[in-house]
Amino acid sequence: MVDVSRRKSVALFIAFGGGLISVIFLLYVGWVVLSWRSGWLLALGVLLLLALIAGVTLNTFFLVREIRRNEQQDAFINAVTHELKTPVASIRLYLQTLQTRAIDENRRKEFYDVMLSDSDRLLDTIEQVLRTGRVGSSSRRPNFSSIDLNGVVEECVGRTRALYHISPEQVALNPGPPVTIRADPDEVRAALANLIDNAVKYSGKDPRVTVETARLNGNYVAVRVRDQGAGIPKTELKQIFKRFHRVPGISRIPGTGLGLYIVRSVAKRHGGRAWAESEGEGRGSTFTLQLPIAR
Repeated sequence: MVDVSRRKSVALFIAFGGGLISVIFLLYVGWVVLSWRSGWLLALGVLLLLALIAGVTLNTFFLVREIRRNEQQDAFINAVTHELKTPVASIRLYLQTLQTRAIDENRRKEFYDVMLSDSDRLLDTIEQVLRTGRVGSSSRRPNFSSIDLNGVVEECVGRTRALYHISPEQVALNPGPPVTIRADPDEVRAALANLIDNAVKYSGKDPRVTVETARLNGNYVAVRVRDQGAGIPKTELKQIFKRFHRVPGISRIPGTGLGLYIVRSVAKRHGGRAWAESEGEGRGSTFTLQLPIAR
């Protein structure tokens, strides 16, 4: 049903554009050419012609946007399908092995660890999709409370180290002075986890990530996540925060295209900002989440 609806939308834009072009042609032949001797008729015809040309241009813009949106949604569906199917298939395989074969205790414990890891991956994907709907809804307000930002950052860094089995040297934490913010703990935790996880995922086999906090002019605090990974082309620095968007060329890494959208949505809901900086591909990136300090 969704594919049929998308095809109808694109076909509608194409048909509308074709109709406008036909009207332009008929208007030009029947009005401008035949009425060129009458000044006011000619002026009126030119104005209508310009209006129709503007309509065709606007229609083309919306058509291109609709096609791109369809492509992004298709890519998202494929990515989510992969992210859901892969851990389920892995868990099923290990369960079948445990059911049909005699496994020693060490191997059994190893199987359990892998299945728990796949379960966490599955839950993370589901939570990403559900959280996208929550932070994108204007009717659901954040559950504000006073939280220690450095404590949440440290918690997220520890989670990433444990999840990817990496050392403190690979994900270094440089906290600034203690600072309290008024925010929704779950949303801030999700935004920080996405930034740190992305930095590790896009840094290759030997990640070198630095997470730091710093006060900005007394009113805001910034969390910066620096990596030495794949980097981002300048033209993509603003696009990457859009829903479903993934950078061409490095999108082979598993993901849903929702993480950075969640980061920026959380920042806006809390009166802050989120942005990215990079010198280009292969030169690393710096992501900054800026939030107001509690008064």
